Amino acid sequence: MTPTRRTFVIHSVVGASALATGSLAFAQTMVLDTDPQAIALGYKNDASKADKAKYPKYAAGQNCANCALYQAKAGDPVGACPLFAGKQVSAKAWCSAWAKKA
Repeated sequence: MTPTRRTFVIHSVVGASALATGSLAFAQTMVLDTDPQAIALGYKNDASKADKAKYPKYAAGQNCANCALYQAKAGDPVGACPLFAGKQVSAKAWCSAWAKKA
């Protein structure tokens, strides 16, 4: 069977749809500052915006990338955290459960 223009167009549309769905799924799996669990933990996608009055244990330089709970390779911009099951956290984020990585 030889490829036709119709099969090419169909495969192109299916491929483009798969890429769009994949990037949409990634965007939906990020923890947002407005998520209920994030609010409860004082999570901020930008650690420098942590509420220093409410969370006095926050210190400059603390972020998810250097937290013991962060599950990603060094240098990855996002990774998993057991506190936010099924969602990714930013390496530059912070929450009140931060613990120094050994």
